[in-house]
Amino acid sequence: MIEPLARLLRPAGIAAALVLSSACAAHPKPSEAAAPAPIEAPLAPARVSDEGVKALEARMTQFVADGQVKGIATRLIVDGKIVSDVTAGIRRASDNSPVAEDTIFRIYSMSKPVTGVALMMLYEQGAFTLDDPITKFVPEFASLRVMTGVTPEGAPILTDPEHIPTMREVMSHTAGFAYGLFGDDPANRAFREQKILSSPDLDKFIGKVAEVPLLFQPGKAWSYSASVDVQGYVVQKISGQSFGSFLDTRLFGPLGMKDTGFYVPEADVDRFSDVFGYTDKAPGLVPFSVPQVAFRKETIGMESGGGGLVSTMDDYTRFAQMLLNEGELNDVRVLKPETVRLMRTNMLPPGAALFSDGSGAALNTAGLAFGLNLGLIEDPAASGRPQGAGSYFWGGAAGTWFWVDPQNDVIFIGMIQRFATGGPNVDFSGESGKLVYGALQK
Repeated sequence: MIEPLARLLRPAGIAAALVLSSACAAHPKPSEAAAPAPIEAPLAPARVSDEGVKALEARMTQFVADGQVKGIATRLIVDGKIVSDVTAGIRRASDNSPVAEDTIFRIYSMSKPVTGVALMMLYEQGAFTLDDPITKFVPEFASLRVMTGVTPEGAPILTDPEHIPTMREVMSHTAGFAYGLFGDDPANRAFREQKILSSPDLDKFIGKVAEVPLLFQPGKAWSYSASVDVQGYVVQKISGQSFGSFLDTRLFGPLGMKDTGFYVPEADVDRFSDVFGYTDKAPGLVPFSVPQVAFRKETIGMESGGGGLVSTMDDYTRFAQMLLNEGELNDVRVLKPETVRLMRTNMLPPGAALFSDGSGAALNTAGLAFGLNLGLIEDPAASGRPQGAGSYFWGGAAGTWFWVDPQNDVIFIGMIQRFATGGPNVDFSGESGKLVYGALQK
């Protein structure tokens, strides 16, 4: 289903910051407030081309028709108004249930900006500075070593770090931690062999990470890493709450993100999308049904700030609009404007470059930078991207993507559930970007 251009903005879409429960049923449920009466919003801004939006919506739907995804939801917001909503295809293979506006998606690494906001809330309270060593909160990391090479037998050659990784480096993927999602070096192999990302809780995760060498001297390079899961542990350590409880009470509740959490409650399973992928047993996309992608209470381990959240289009809209508003949504202030600006300030050392945007898609790294848990578009011309300079973005392993463009007052969010491994590479973000900015009248 493609919803019409210039649909009226529900207060739930970019509004009504009520203290509601999140999808994490294991945590205490905040008291609920009655929703206000719907408020009609103005129609789409005049600078948005009707024909351009139709072309965008047709292309998003065509991804389903071409078999490149089973289901898709996209949303374009200009000047704080929803000007395009697309829902097409199915969310579940067993009965062909369609994608709907309340479908719950695995957002994987689009959890990372959420974790960054949570940690920066504590930064604003004076709990840490960006130059604090991570050992101030994770003393287990006092004995971290740095890998400088590998012996002929495959063992790591180790040396001491020149300094303990700082909070800034932990938040910018420049601390040197491995991830296990790629790389055949001893550090990344240790993550896979020890199943570190599947640890039962954050305490055990930290204990395992402390035994794995860093990939490089802190602050010398950029490497996509498990550092955001470390950040979740730091939130837990500083706040005295579990990470999930902190998110529920301090972020999701105030922003009205009622369907975002670390697993899907039983009552909401019908809204939860399958995740699809490619196998050598069947042509095309097939549903995956393994515990690691189920996001059920009985199958999740640690509360992963790096990739553990599920969410809906409306919930992530609230989060993205809060960022574009520089920390505020409908009279609920989450962060100060200067803190949001700090998050979107380049933290990379000279010569460092991104090699991932979280989605697994091919990435042109030219013109890109990295702040605090956010990818940045510093030079649109060099990057080949149409977004304005200063835009920020990220994606998720099942293909979700989003960007926020302060220069043009644009937000775009795409939700799909497709593991790309073994299938064709499709540039969902790039294609949507060209069409979005083609729809903006000069």
